[in-house]
Amino acid sequence: MAKVHIVGAGMAGLAAAVTLARDNRYDVALYEATPNAGGRCRSFHDDTLGCEIDNGNHLMLAGNWGVTRFLERVGPTAQLDTMPEAVFPFYDLDTGERWTVSPNEGRMPWWVFSGERRVPGSRPHDYLAGLKLARAGSGATVEDVLGGNANLYRRFWKPLTIAILNTPPEQASAMLLRRVFAETFGQGGDACRPRIARNGLSNSLVRPAVEALRRDGADIRFGQRLRHVETDGSAVVALDFGQDRIEILDGDAVILALSPAATPTLLPEISAPSTFQPIVNVHFRLEEPIDADTCPTFLGLIGGVAEWVFRRGDVLSITISAAEHMIDESPKAVAQQTWSDVRAALDLQRPDPPHYRIIKEKRATFAQTPGAERDRPDFRTNFKNLFLAGDWTNTQLPATIEGAIRSGFTAAAAVNPSSQS
Repeated sequence: MAKVHIVGAGMAGLAAAVTLARDNRYDVALYEATPNAGGRCRSFHDDTLGCEIDNGNHLMLAGNWGVTRFLERVGPTAQLDTMPEAVFPFYDLDTGERWTVSPNEGRMPWWVFSGERRVPGSRPHDYLAGLKLARAGSGATVEDVLGGNANLYRRFWKPLTIAILNTPPEQASAMLLRRVFAETFGQGGDACRPRIARNGLSNSLVRPAVEALRRDGADIRFGQRLRHVETDGSAVVALDFGQDRIEILDGDAVILALSPAATPTLLPEISAPSTFQPIVNVHFRLEEPIDADTCPTFLGLIGGVAEWVFRRGDVLSITISAAEHMIDESPKAVAQQTWSDVRAALDLQRPDPPHYRIIKEKRATFAQTPGAERDRPDFRTNFKNLFLAGDWTNTQLPATIEGAIRSGFTAAAAVNPSSQS
């Protein structure tokens, strides 16, 4: 029986593995350098807060078909909470205004004609600027295309761009943003309904995937860091993990689902984006759970350091994307600045931050600029039995969970074309 060796148990590697392990024509071996699966999509117990938290916040949407298919393939233990309606609440820290962007069902965007559904101070025809994304060239940035209307840019296009692309809009690829909007806002409100990992990323996505793989007989090996890829010029012949050397036999395949930094180190002939953007996440644990009427499940903040606030029980998790301006700040300074924003937005009385945990991801994603798009490699390589997966490969999507999962599906389909169904 042919064997598929998948190196890297992040979301890309997991997506490839759960797809191929269902097919009894393949033995699947999954190797991971760390003790746990999930990569940047993970949860862990934090001793300071005394509870389990996610390393960062990930907002998925109902239109993300890759996530939907992943859930179906893993089974009922993998679950996300899907909101019944598309609602995106915001608070402007400068003006104190609150509003909710709420796209309607159906592809005809009549929501822009409702003052209660669109950004305050905007007019229906302002949103026609979004059509310019369809004509954006490969070198255009989001600011180039959508920066004309200062109010809508500040309160809608900019926060969504930073959240989706983790890159400032004056640098971010308009083409990448277009592809996301085409599959979400372009399909109507039903595709924009937020999906939340209410029980944590590991419980909702990662652990169920590992359990499904074990049920399907996959060989999962943690603590296996790939040291060297041996080739004969046309194919991979062995994987060297230090103490273990795995021979790759005729008919076998290898999927590398590693980072854009690790992959070219192992195989210098493979191109990869080389500039990155950080994300800073702050987790506050309150003394008691906050009321849902006071704080929605998530809230976008305009005009502050904190950008998005997510609520799960008595934990408030704050995301700061494209965080070059915050990455070198001390944990205390980050906590104080973000707490000031959260306190104002949620009308909390406590002046000083409660217990907190700061998580800094200096290389959270590659910088998703027009230039970086040209450095993203295809899933196929010059080696006939080697394929790539990862949100940094040429998925035509940003570096998100959705992009990572789809890359895993694509690599799996290259090994087994019938897995596309």
